[in-house]
Amino acid sequence: MKHTLSVLVEDEAGVLSRIAGLFARRGFNIESLAVGPAEKTGISRITMVVAGDNRTIEQLTKQLYKLVNILKVKDVTNIPCVERELGLLKIQATKENRSAILEIANVFRARVVDIAHEYLILEVTGDPGKMVAIEQLLHEYGIVEIARAGKISLTRASNVNTELLRNNLNRKTLIT
Repeated sequence: MKHTLSVLVEDEAGVLSRIAGLFARRGFNIESLAVGPAEKTGISRITMVVAGDNRTIEQLTKQLYKLVNILKVKDVTNIPCVERELGLLKIQATKENRSAILEIANVFRARVVDIAHEYLILEVTGDPGKMVAIEQLLHEYGIVEIARAGKISLTRASNVNTELLRNNLNRKTLIT
């Protein structure tokens, strides 16, 4: 199972290197990684996605706390969160398929950030499912390059689980 960890660290040189080293020594791959300033000066938030069972993630969390400069580690996998990724997709866009590509971009609220005679670059922001869906649809047109930022996540103050709501709405729609 994939787990999303939110880690608050002191913004010091070498912190990310020590975290990566810990994961490497334990034989774990970080599937997604995003680092940026947090709400307080001198503090950074690292959001990472790691595969493992609950026991393994608990052990990794304990190991992270042993590192210098780690302030807080939270597994937000099963907590209501807002999750986003950013992707740039360069697509081969001919005169014949350009309008179809732009229709798909419109449906996914993607922005055209560069246009040339034979290519388009789209900027897509959304949850990880949205990213996979647009990639699948655009694949047939010829994706030339993809650059994706790691997932970022914040827990919801409202504590509303939109995934649960979406699933319940889908069930009600199927029943009626």
